[in-house]
Amino acid sequence: MIGPDGEQVGVGPLAEALRMARSQEMDLVEVAPQARPPVCRVMDYGKFKYQQDVKAKEARKRQSHIVIKEMKMRPKIDRHDYETKSRHVERFLREGSKVKATIMFRGREMAHQELGQRLLDRLAADMDAVAFVESAPNTEGRNMSMVLAPHKDGPRDGSADEVAAT
Repeated sequence: MIGPDGEQVGVGPLAEALRMARSQEMDLVEVAPQARPPVCRVMDYGKFKYQQDVKAKEARKRQSHIVIKEMKMRPKIDRHDYETKSRHVERFLREGSKVKATIMFRGREMAHQELGQRLLDRLAADMDAVAFVESAPNTEGRNMSMVLAPHKDGPRDGSADEVAAT
């Protein structure tokens, strides 16, 4: 048995352990039932549960949530539309999200997958300052996609934020 301050009390009968816990207005909790003899501890169980919940909540807070945003495009996208979508991709990456860029092919466009490949390569080159290609372009059915992830240490030299600061 372990006392409320963490000191070893010794081996004794269950009735004595319960009497000791009640006299201190605490609970008797079995902490190691598989041990021989089983180990019990005198503690305030409500306080113990509360501390465990607080620790679990802190651990959940410290976890990083990976968010993947998706940007869909067509292989024959207009220059202005591409620029708008690439600005959105850059904003997502600066916010710390990963971005899955998807090129959707229809009909005869499937015969010209090199257009989609070129578009994804261009996007990767344009985002080089803020991201790296985590997953190279690959084709899944009628879609071609790649995943961009932000640099861990922030934007690289020559990015828009650093140029504006000078």
